[in-house]
Amino acid sequence: MVNKRSISPAERTLLQNSQCGFRSGQVLICCANSRNIPQPVWGNTGNLPQPQPQPNPEPAMPTRYSSLLPQVPNCGDNFGNRVLGGVDTDKKEFPWLALLAYTKPNNVIGHHCGGSLINNRYVLTAAHCALAIPNTWRLTGVRLGEWDTSMNPDCIQERNGRRDCNDPYVDVPVSQIIAHPQYPVTEKDQHHDIALLRLRNAVTFTASISPVCLPRLPEHQNNLFLGRQMIVAGWGRTETNATSTVKQKAQIESVSASACARRYSPRRTLIPNQLCAGGVEGIDSCNGDSGGPLVLEEITEGFGNYFLTGIVSFGPTPCGLAGWPGVYTLVSAYIEWIETNIRP
Repeated sequence: MVNKRSISPAERTLLQNSQCGFRSGQVLICCANSRNIPQPVWGNTGNLPQPQPQPNPEPAMPTRYSSLLPQVPNCGDNFGNRVLGGVDTDKKEFPWLALLAYTKPNNVIGHHCGGSLINNRYVLTAAHCALAIPNTWRLTGVRLGEWDTSMNPDCIQERNGRRDCNDPYVDVPVSQIIAHPQYPVTEKDQHHDIALLRLRNAVTFTASISPVCLPRLPEHQNNLFLGRQMIVAGWGRTETNATSTVKQKAQIESVSASACARRYSPRRTLIPNQLCAGGVEGIDSCNGDSGGPLVLEEITEGFGNYFLTGIVSFGPTPCGLAGWPGVYTLVSAYIEWIETNIRP
């Protein structure tokens, strides 16, 4: 079916639902065998299969609702071409990236923050995107499966003349906002800048909508990933100072906590639950990327999957100043809080 020149809509849907990972630049397709092995599932759609025991496994953090969060290889999938550094993404890259929708006076809808889908009912974002907003705005929804905000569905013209399109984006109402109780709404220090958004309806995962992995492994805890390349993505302001219509990505590197604290002192105080990255001129997260993901690719069990290491919190003004890293909420410090506050 994959090798056929032309496939039917039903065959395309079957292939999308059978994607089960990413290896060496190629999408993996898993097929049921003759022993009635169940078809693979995306994230936690439906009943999750129990993970198979691994030799000498490294246990994830045992917490209240661990089973509600997708595990490798059913999260953090990415089908991009890995060309990085302030450029447009491919239309299926970072399928967990969400746009937050705000209802303004006269029922005007605007999208001004980002977020990350972590399972079929929750999006993780920054607390300031939910609480530090104009009093005439209401955070009312989430848009998933978006790539180019100027079109729907998102399509590209292939060399053979065919149009390759994603499914239309999905707008889902937000039914509950759960901000971290220690987030200081009225202070400049953005400590504990993290919030969960519960979606009114469960999301169906597709090739352009699927969850990111959370950093729950022991080696992720208290890890600032110094020397590792990470990726920040969103629709925020670009070097032309205009919000991009196309999802953008940039590769940045973690910065030591001490160097970052010195840079921001005495204007702001940083805590160990924050991560600094970037500081290269012209490459940064920026306005409109707030709440969006900072991710790190890890090879686990033969799969290349992305883990959510940070949430865009704040940075210098203007963006992309040399020597001024952006500051992110360190997600691994809040795993227990996340799992305590989610429910089926």
